[in-house]
Amino acid sequence: QVQLVESGGGLVQPGGSLRLSCAVSGRIFSINAMGWYRQAPGKQRELVVGITSGGSTNYADSVKGRFIISRDNAKNTVYLQMNSLTPEDTAVYYCHAAIRRYWGSDEIDYWGQGTQVTVSS
Repeated sequence: QVQLVESGGGLVQPGGSLRLSCAVSGRIFSINAMGWYRQAPGKQRELVVGITSGGSTNYADSVKGRFIISRDNAKNTVYLQMNSLTPEDTAVYYCHAAIRRYWGSDEIDYWGQGTQVTVSS
């Protein structure tokens, strides 16, 4: 069974920082794209940033220059460093990974359970 386990959310004041982590566990063959999405109350889930296995990144305009994604392929883990947080960043953040469980199998999208990030004074 493949699981994505997230950690690092919480309450932070405007201008503060948080670091999210997402570790993939279970039997897998390879992980292609990984990334972070978020969903604020009353809004659709949106891409925050994605990263390929080769390290290419794709940031949402709203987080460019403030958020940094990284991944440790040896640990099957992706991180999101969030700086200069604003109340508009308040949302549930979801980790995503595109995974092949076996050689030759289809790539399947897996999601974490979500972690709440609240930016408030």
